[in-house]
Amino acid sequence: MDKKKYVAYVGTYTHGSSEGIHLFDMDVEEGKMVERKVIPINNPSYIKLSHNGKQLYSISDEGVRSFNILPDGDLEPLNCASVDGMRGCYISTDQEDAYLFVGGWHDGKVTVLRLNEDGSVGEIADGIFHKGLGSVAERNFRPHVNCVNLTPDGKYLCAVDLGTDQIKIYKFNERNGKISLVDLLMCELNSAPRIIKFSRDGRYAYVISELKNYITVYKYDGSGKNPSFELIQTVSTLNDYHSATSAASALRFSKDGSKVLCTNAGDNTAGIFHVDKETGLLEKICILPISGDYPKAGDFFPDNRHIISLNHESNSITIFEINYEKKYFSMKGKPIPIETPNCILVSEL
Repeated sequence: MDKKKYVAYVGTYTHGSSEGIHLFDMDVEEGKMVERKVIPINNPSYIKLSHNGKQLYSISDEGVRSFNILPDGDLEPLNCASVDGMRGCYISTDQEDAYLFVGGWHDGKVTVLRLNEDGSVGEIADGIFHKGLGSVAERNFRPHVNCVNLTPDGKYLCAVDLGTDQIKIYKFNERNGKISLVDLLMCELNSAPRIIKFSRDGRYAYVISELKNYITVYKYDGSGKNPSFELIQTVSTLNDYHSATSAASALRFSKDGSKVLCTNAGDNTAGIFHVDKETGLLEKICILPISGDYPKAGDFFPDNRHIISLNHESNSITIFEINYEKKYFSMKGKPIPIETPNCILVSEL
């Protein structure tokens, strides 16, 4: 039995009564989360662990905030750095924790910042504003960089632009942190791609698209002169009987990479898929209601037997136990009250 200790960090919008990042102690075996404390920070709309597990980085109104993770999981403030633009919505780091990448939804900007030896955020190494027009006047009529992730080989930075229905592929120079555009991955018109994630072995990429409510699977090869993305599967995040207004939202892999979790706002459901590690293809296990409104984010428990749904509009967290044999999940305990939750990280202590 896994006797390791885990905590969950939950970011919330702070324009109401909420104050920042909520720290929960996790009982993995029982599928429970108990709130311990709140770390004050302005609108932590996305949080990320460093690859070495020693630091936590958060979007804030001021730019990007860094924290040391203490032995008990508590957060010790390190510093705050500006992104020289409007507030970001997504952050990631390279494998060596030498650089921090920030995606800007509001201004369509990709920012690269250096990370210092102590894990604090340093100066800006590069910044590029996306240009172009989409086709849906309300939602995606101009660039919105919703996600920035490096390919696992560290060669390219993928900037998912929800506003222009494309993923811009930048060559990444690890020596100076500069990025240069080398390719475009064109997504279906009006699909609004949100997030790109890669398989552990780096051979497959998974993209969730908000307006078309599907996950597209690509075979990735970075060995040539230019990166190659070959579309091999498109799988719906919805059941046949779904809400007329639905927007795919979260995309998360389980700790061992064998399962994928997605959530659907409007439809208010979560889907669990099995990942074939050889072929990269997804197989639906189940898509069921999450007993809340607008599941903006979610994650697996470390045991893969429970999932967490952050229900942004109903101000709650709901936890479910998965029955893989019978292909369903059922609610565990009562909803946990929390105001406007929007992002979650599960971390081993």
